[in-house]
Amino acid sequence: MSDSPETPAQAFAEAAALAAHGAPPDAAPDDADDLRGFHFRRLLGEVSTWVIIGVFMVAAGVAAGIFLESAPIAGGAAVAVLLLSIIVVFAIADSRAEDAFFLHYAQQKGLALGGRTPLPPATPLLRKGDDRYAERTLTGSLADGVDGVLALYTYEEEHTDSEGNRDTDYYRYTLGLVQIPECAERLPELYVQRKFGLRALEGLEDKFRGSKERVELESETLDKNYEIFVDEKQDANWIRQLFSPTFIVWLTETAPDKFALELVRGTLCCYANGHKEKTDDLDRMRAATAAVARRLRDESLE
Repeated sequence: MSDSPETPAQAFAEAAALAAHGAPPDAAPDDADDLRGFHFRRLLGEVSTWVIIGVFMVAAGVAAGIFLESAPIAGGAAVAVLLLSIIVVFAIADSRAEDAFFLHYAQQKGLALGGRTPLPPATPLLRKGDDRYAERTLTGSLADGVDGVLALYTYEEEHTDSEGNRDTDYYRYTLGLVQIPECAERLPELYVQRKFGLRALEGLEDKFRGSKERVELESETLDKNYEIFVDEKQDANWIRQLFSPTFIVWLTETAPDKFALELVRGTLCCYANGHKEKTDDLDRMRAATAAVARRLRDESLE
């Protein structure tokens, strides 16, 4: 094998040969990345892709040759454009694979797929940040008798340092939204949050929560993993009935990783960190949201 550097022509030939073997997978995608390789190879196999890349390579080479008067630098500029173009093509393939996965998932589950859209600011999570939106939504039946929305949700926080430079932090969640008007009167507010921080600071934190009251239940496992808050006027006995032993076991052993929920005036928002892009993870969020919705509805109707 030669040790000489690969020329743009050789890189073109190898990529084209790779693209010639591109074929869609036989199995349905169960991950947003499953079709990425197929779309990447297909894009590289299209003449139009290489025409566009070729135009930019020539332009970069000519510009470098004219302004820098150096043939090696001109060749290097063309190669750099080639490599950058491959990265861009890969990013396009990744986006197409994700689109194809969610379209298939929506069709398979009988849900309506939506793109970027705002969500109603009904709970604290849905009011956070300087900007907030769902990047994708899946609307319809989450389970038998439970209709709602599954969403890939993002909120942004902008920061400006002492020198005036602006930066944005992105916080991503997968969440399920369900309307449960039956419990709006019986349980106006409920927050089941993942526990973090020091137990010694809990009392101090509670003083700054205003009208929210911490719920203490006789479950060490639940207390280790979750913090639960309700309105200070909430009926304590009703809350204990809601958090039955079976429901507590479900929360601590079956619920998705880093699962939490907010309920405000009949709007239930269940969420977990990160955008879920696998069939199993999306199914678990759908099932978890439906399970909580049923529990709240059943207890409210008793």
